[in-house]
Formats: sequence, C-alpha cells, structure tokens
Amino acid sequence: MRIGVMGAGAVGAYFGAKLAAAGHDLAFIARGEHLGAMTQQGLRIISPSGNLHIRSAVFSADPTDAGIVDMILFGVKSYDTETAAQALGPMIGDHTMILSLQNGVDNPAKIARQWGERRTLAGVVYIAGQISTPGVMLHSAGGQIIFGQLDGGANETTNSVAQTLVGADIASELSREIQKVQWTKLLWNAPFCAISCLIRANMKQIVESEKLINLALDCMIEVQAAALSCGIKLSDELLDQAVAFSKGLGEFKPSMLQDLEARKPLEYEALNGIVVKLLGQAGQPAPINQSFHAMLRYLDETIREEASR
Repeated sequence: MRIGVMGAGAVGAYFGAKLAAAGHDLAFIARGEHLGAMTQQGLRIISPSGNLHIRSAVFSADPTDAGIVDMILFGVKSYDTETAAQALGPMIGDHTMILSLQNGVDNPAKIARQWGERRTLAGVVYIAGQISTPGVMLHSAGGQIIFGQLDGGANETTNSVAQTLVGADIASELSREIQKVQWTKLLWNAPFCAISCLIRANMKQIVESEKLINLALDCMIEVQAAALSCGIKLSDELLDQAVAFSKGLGEFKPSMLQDLEARKPLEYEALNGIVVKLLGQAGQPAPINQSFHAMLRYLDETIREEASR
C-alpha cells in the first residue's frame, strides 16, 4: 500500500515508520529542520519496543512529490487542519482514505468538508513520545489507534485500514462510536494540557495536588456538558477513570506543554475553545475552559510574536 503522512511530528513519524517497516511505500510530508534531517539521514524511532531507522521513503515539503496514495495519515496540529487539508490534492485518488490522528473533536469534520465524509476517518491516538531532535522520534509508551467513520458505519475500506494497521504491529480498534471516543480523550486533554502549560508542571506534579485535581474535574464537567450538547453522553465514571489514568503517568509531559517548551503554537482552540464555543451556543457557561482559553491564548500570542521577530 502507498501511504502518505501529512505532518510527520511525533504521531505521524511513529505510525508512518511502523508502516514503512512493515513493507509499505511511505511518503512523509514535513517541514523545517525535521525535514532536513530526515532527508539527509532518514527517520529514526527510538522505542522500548524496538528501534527503527527508515531511509527508503519520500521525505518532502511538497505533497506533489508523494503522488497519489491509498491512505493518508493526517497528523498536523489542529490549527493547521484546513490549510493542510487543502494541500492534499496531489495525493488524492478515487479511493484514497484520510485518517485524522489529531487532538480535538472537530478536525475530521473540517477534512470532510474539503474531501467528503466517504473518504474521511476520525482517529484517536494513545501514545507518549516526542521529536527529541530533528529526524528522531523518542517513543516512551503506548501506540494505539482507535478509528472509525464519522457516521459510525463500517465497510470494506475501513476493514482494510484496520488490517493494514494490525499488519504493521500497530494496536488498533475500529469503533462505531468514534465521536464518543474523541470526546472521551478531550475529557483528559482539555484540563491536563491546559494546567500543565499554565503552571509548567508534569503529570506527577499535577496529580499530587488535590486542588489541581479538583480544578481538572471542574473542567471535565464542562467538557461533559459540551459533549451532551452534541448528543454524546459521557458518564461520571469516565471522569474518575481520567483521573486514575493520570496518576499512572509519572513525570509525563502532555503534548501542549512540550509545544510550549519548544516555543511552538498551542492547540488551545481545539482543546478548550471548542468547549467554550459549544456551551455558548447552548446558552451555558464555561468559566473554567474560558479562563484556560484566555490564558493559553495569551501564551500563544507571545510565542507567535517572538517567532515573527
């Protein structure tokens, strides 16, 4: 199978490398120093489950160099979704599938508006890792993809995607309730990404504070209400599970804190802004997420101003 990776950050690099190692024909679309390093030295994955070094793949900033592919792993940051989706044209054929592996709940819908629901799949990723240096992805734990069609259906194509992932030793699950899975992940991302950024704390530091855990739970209650406004019911038990999961993460740094430390733009709109927006449309307040959103926006604007100097 010919596979394109749009956005070869930690997520795209890891899963793309696994697919390349399984014998698939890969094209990684990336930019900056990371692209330069991959072009010269290939892509390296450092992982407790086995290191990988991918050299025989296309590494480019131009989707035209990838050509038409059978499947696209779409892993750009949420704020780049629409721009990156518009750039996919040279990679799209009659049967190309696009699998979003992004944070948030509304990115697949944005892709679908550009390329249609028929070829768009929503995915939720559970992985701990980061680009440690250009061309090198450091994988520490996890590596699962849960995915499905936006309408909850399944067909030969989705089954083929599942088989492809499993064949590359990627833990995967085809879900008929993928939107609920997306919201369940947002239940964790919205509070813990924000808190970690705002106080520069890893998960161990956060979960050791009763006040911070209570703040996270208040944020989750707003996420729960926003999901319900979209017809998705998240049980109270899921809130408890999110906290319990957090207590097992040790000194893990959420992706948004990694971005802040690397002076990269932040995904606050996809994680907190969406909650404020949906609850506002439903006539409900979202004071915790509104506060998180405002403070993260300030941090993000500071980062962007520094980058433009």
